[in-house]
Amino acid sequence: MRYMATYDMMETLRNANQWLGATALSMASYPAFSMTPNPAFQWIAAWGEVTERTFDRMVTKPDWGIRTFTCEDGKDHLVSIDTVVEKPFGNLVHFNVPGRRNMKRKILLIAPMSGHYATLLRSTVKSLLVDCEVYITDWHNARDIPVSAGKFDVEDYTLYLAEFMREMGPDTHVIAVCQPVPLALAATAWLAEEDPKAQPSSLTLIGGPVNPDAAPTDVTDFGRRVTMGQLEQTMVQRVGFKYSGVGRMVYPGLLQLASFISMNNDKHAKAFSDQIARVARGESGDHDKHNRFYDEYLAVMDMPAEFYLSTVERIFKGLEVAKNEFTINDRAVDIGKITDVAVMTVEGGKDDISAPGQCVAALDLCTGLPDGKKVSHLEPDAGHYGIFAGSSWRNNIRPLVMNFIDANSSKKGSVSAKSPTKAANKNAAA
Repeated sequence: MRYMATYDMMETLRNANQWLGATALSMASYPAFSMTPNPAFQWIAAWGEVTERTFDRMVTKPDWGIRTFTCEDGKDHLVSIDTVVEKPFGNLVHFNVPGRRNMKRKILLIAPMSGHYATLLRSTVKSLLVDCEVYITDWHNARDIPVSAGKFDVEDYTLYLAEFMREMGPDTHVIAVCQPVPLALAATAWLAEEDPKAQPSSLTLIGGPVNPDAAPTDVTDFGRRVTMGQLEQTMVQRVGFKYSGVGRMVYPGLLQLASFISMNNDKHAKAFSDQIARVARGESGDHDKHNRFYDEYLAVMDMPAEFYLSTVERIFKGLEVAKNEFTINDRAVDIGKITDVAVMTVEGGKDDISAPGQCVAALDLCTGLPDGKKVSHLEPDAGHYGIFAGSSWRNNIRPLVMNFIDANSSKKGSVSAKSPTKAANKNAAA
């Protein structure tokens, strides 16, 4: 599959379906057909509208949609999304709210590079923006990155995180979500040896695979069953001629999306058939529940092949972070070197991607950190999405994270005895 023709064929099929949808919508909306109303034309137009929007979203980066913010002064302030550090594979961006007082909490939100854009954390950003200065890692679509920019694997990713932390300074509180959790832990340990003063004040790890073997899921089972040779042959393609990254080896977003959808085929098929019926009845809207979800879900990005393959080989198969054997440029990264960065783990009891036990394993690796600076929280009824963006995050988890951050607002801080979270360094979920 490692050919540009294969990549271009997938793009051709996507483009053709988008065109078919647009054609059906235009044809069925022809004014002359309104002279003799026919439900069939309404259905064709509805099918065309949903189909065009669906296939168009697959290659469109969603907008953040965060334009104004109402501050304590009761006024609406514009939100400016400013690039702080610009790099080939991802930027560090700041959600700046000019005119409001400086927020004491400075948050670095590390978004996953796992198939979707950083906008997947839009609701998380909004919830933090209320009383925090929010920065986020905005990863680029690999199809748009020229081959001349070089490779990007798990080591490069970790060094990016270390550079972003160094740029923001030691008063930063890092929150890593899902895929970047083990690498955020490694980046902090790397700084502990290379530049101790640049370490963040706290590190919150949410639903990430620090030790994938602690609680197997379908994701970890797949990683075990498939060999690296099979993954490279079936999942990796070269970017086609349409994009700036022509020739770059990637794990294509469209291929990832097909995998996502195949896991719940019946559910997605029903969602789209129901949406077509709603459009035909005139009951839909640009921002209805279906479009809000699928506009984000369908917007996928290509991952650099070396990042995808090294993640599977080193994090899932080799368990390098879980065994504290991760290296960068052949130099060992000892997680035990973290001695004064408070660490909190958050897991969802119903998380079927990073099951309970995988993330809290980070606390056992922090052998140099006092127990008073280790905190774990298990949200019993939360799934993977809910622990960082759903009602469980808003109502239960976010307040705990804010308390944890406030208790560790300086290097000398420690977890308050009144904190509602519980200090731990054992895998309580095991």
